[in-house]
Amino acid sequence: MKFMGYFNMAGVMALAVLCAVQWQVNRRVNLQAIDLEKIRQEQVQKIAEQDRTIKGYIADLEDFRHRLEQSDAALRDAENKIATLGAERDAAVAAHDQLKATLEKWVAAVKERDETLNKANDEIRKLAAERNDAIVKFNELAGKYNSAIKELNATRAK
Repeated sequence: MKFMGYFNMAGVMALAVLCAVQWQVNRRVNLQAIDLEKIRQEQVQKIAEQDRTIKGYIADLEDFRHRLEQSDAALRDAENKIATLGAERDAAVAAHDQLKATLEKWVAAVKERDETLNKANDEIRKLAAERNDAIVKFNELAGKYNSAIKELNATRAK
């Protein structure tokens, strides 16, 4: 029985060593599990943070797309306005040129009218002078006629 006592003692020692080894293995596995759980939680946090960042980027991208569409629409409107203003400017330039040509014709017509009026004034002055000369001659002739009539009447009365 002594053998059994030693055998039991060796079995208990082997069991103690086995328990110690098992405890070391379990401890290492538990530490690895804890480390893996920490890593998993960190990865979950990183993934959540990256998801928030991605959502922010998506929101920014949508905002940029919206702004780009607005900019494109504003650019098209501006180009249309520029084209309209260009056409209006061309029409105004054409109207200006037409008015300038009309003004030049009008100035020429006024100049011609003034020349005609000056000629007419000269002619009127000349005719007035001739009329005055004719009146003076007529008055002289009438005076001579009246003198001749007086002489004739005086001669007849005698």
